[in-house]
This record gives sequence, C-alpha cells and structure tokens, in this order.
Amino acid sequence: MAGTVLCEPSELYNILNQNQRYSRLTEPNFLCVIDTRAEGPYFCSHIITAKHAKWGSDGKWIIPADVEVESMRYIIVYDSNTSSLQDSGPATDYAESLAKASRHPVQILKGGYERFSAIYPFFRNQKILYTIRELESLEPYPVEILPGQLYMGEFRQAANPQILKDLKLTALINVSDDLMLENGKLTVLHIRVSDSVDADLSSSFESVCNFLTSHLEARSVAFIFSTHGISRCSVLAMAFLMHHLQYTLKEAWDHVQKCKANMRPNRGFVQQLSSWELCVLGKKITDISEPNY
Repeated sequence: MAGTVLCEPSELYNILNQNQRYSRLTEPNFLCVIDTRAEGPYFCSHIITAKHAKWGSDGKWIIPADVEVESMRYIIVYDSNTSSLQDSGPATDYAESLAKASRHPVQILKGGYERFSAIYPFFRNQKILYTIRELESLEPYPVEILPGQLYMGEFRQAANPQILKDLKLTALINVSDDLMLENGKLTVLHIRVSDSVDADLSSSFESVCNFLTSHLEARSVAFIFSTHGISRCSVLAMAFLMHHLQYTLKEAWDHVQKCKANMRPNRGFVQQLSSWELCVLGKKITDISEPNY
C-alpha cells in the first residue's frame, strides 16, 4: 500500500503544466485528477481534466474504468476544502481506497477545490471528456518556482498575452534568442547569452538576483524564460534560489527539477553554478561529478 500524502496547489499546478513536445496530459498513465464532490458542484465547475468519483450500489467508491491505478504516476484527489490527512471526508476516503492498489502515494489536494480555484481560476472549467487532439492543443503555462512570485518557462509563453494576464506577470527576464515586443506594462531584463557550453551566463547572476529581489520585494510577479524553457532559464532560477534562500546547488537543482521535470542545463552552465555556490555559500558543497548533473 503506497499510502496518501498532501499535495500543495502549486504542486498540482506544476504537474498540470509539464510538457515535452506536447503537454504530458496526453500520456495515459501520467496524471489522474479525481473530484469527490457531489455531482452538482462538479458539473458546475471543476479542475481541468478532473474525473468525477462515483459511488457503487454497494455504497463503496468506484474506480474509473479507464484509470490504471497501478501504473498511474500521479493520482490527485480533492473535495471542497480538505486540508489535512486527519480530516474525515470524501477526498481522504477515496484516496485511501485507491492507495491500496497504487505504486505511488495517492495525493490529496490541500485546501481542495476552493483553494486551488481561488489561486488558479483559469485552470477550472466544465469540460468532462477530452480527445487526444484536444489535450495536445492545450497550452502549458510556465511552471511556478516560488508560489505566486516566480515562474519559469519558454518564449512562446512570454509572448502569450493571456498567460501574462492570468499570472499577473509584470517583471520578465528574457534569456532567449528572441526579442520581446514592447509592452509598457512589463519590465524586461534581456540577457543575450547563447545556450552553449562556452557561453558565459554567470556574469549575469548578480544582476538577475538584484532584479528579481527588487521586484519581488515590490510584490511584482516575475517570469524567467528561455527559448525552450529547459536550460538557460533553469540556470537563472537556480542561481536566484541559491542567492535568495541560501540553497546549495543540489537543493536548488532538486527544487527546479521538481517544478519542471525535463529541465537540463548544459555542462558549462552546471560548472558556472558550482562556482556560484562557492561565491554565495563560501564553499563548494555539491559534487557536480555525480551523474544527476
């Protein structure tokens, strides 16, 4: 039995926005979101792609026929507002029934639908069934590095006015090969560095950290993006976490990788982050010769 754990809203948000060529929601065994509220609230509005939990004639929960619980990577269950594993309610009951067959812990959304929909209202809808083509056409949002403060992603997301509006973005760091269109509501720091092992990104670490610190202190919401949202932007996100939260390189790496599973800085940038760790923390703590790096 894999057991149950709580899932923060930002964790579900990031899982929903994992992508490679297409959104990972197209993968049949990647994510299953289950809504255990009554039919009325569910049909009125629910978290995107969520299935409705049903009762059997024997008074027990029915597992959706198209959900392979044993092989599903993420199963996230929610009700209206459950906030603790000790709470008694439909979310905890249903999660415990699924956990008996799951290889991974079944997650219960902390704060339920009420909290998630208040933070991310643009990730709720009334749609029940999706075709593969519809899932492929979903536009992933930038992942959330610091909840409500810092996001990371790719150029096409920065060029999408709806995403800028939904996330209330006002401060952007552009480390892509593309130029942003002028927008008087945005403050943009453009760092022109190629994604190559010989490129010098470390000389921008201090200015990036100062830029982000000043904007976050002013309660602005910031977004770091590169062309594909995998290498350069992840380096700057890690450099900021090391500076802002005194993370080791390993801690920053694990944090950003949890937010965006396919992030992958090139080897030259990893070495620059190692030197930044020495600069920020006074010593090199992370062994970048390990295969993970």
